[in-house]
Amino acid sequence: MTQSNSHLQPTARTQIKRLPKRGHYETERIYQILDEALIAQVGFALEGQPYVIPTAYGRVGDRLYLHGSPASRMLRSLQAGIEVCVTVTLLDGLVLARSAFHHSMNYRSVVVFGTATVVESLVEKEAALKAFTEHVVPGRWDEVRSPTKAELQGTLVLSLPLSEASAKVRTGPPIDDAADYGLSVWAGEIPLRVMAQPPISDPQLSTDSATPDSVQNYQRGKSAADKNAAL
Repeated sequence: MTQSNSHLQPTARTQIKRLPKRGHYETERIYQILDEALIAQVGFALEGQPYVIPTAYGRVGDRLYLHGSPASRMLRSLQAGIEVCVTVTLLDGLVLARSAFHHSMNYRSVVVFGTATVVESLVEKEAALKAFTEHVVPGRWDEVRSPTKAELQGTLVLSLPLSEASAKVRTGPPIDDAADYGLSVWAGEIPLRVMAQPPISDPQLSTDSATPDSVQNYQRGKSAADKNAAL
């Protein structure tokens, strides 16, 4: 798998075959989607049994990081070098057509294939944990206590290269059959987005703990993704 001019060469696994015009292989587009999404679905097979596990993640450069307890079946299985498929999806809207058949959704998604490796270096492990934290709440890492050496050693972190990946994106209005455009049926889009509600303080919060800007002004979307990408 090679990368040239920030463009990934499609493989047999990442080549978009269904509606190929919606496929994207630019690393910038792939990274933007990964940085905006919050949850990844991690797919793998163990002794003939398929699993798909939702999990948080972080990105640093061209590597995706997964983390958790060393007792995690998913992480223990992945560190053995088995193939993994990681997907993320951002739902941007519902697309309502004039016919039931042509209803759709506007979305941005990424699929990553590969094998993960264990992060042994405490320096890289801490950088990965920072990426996890900043991915969820930009600016939060500098507001909280850093992990102790014991916490770092007690956390299993895996690194997955973003060298075999592709994005698929749908935007725009519904696409109806030509004969249906004259029907007196409403058609169009219902945009959707993730919106943060007002923060709720921990009941045991110290009275002198002010709500930080990272919490007070929290949002998901392009600005948050840009901050994380700058790490």
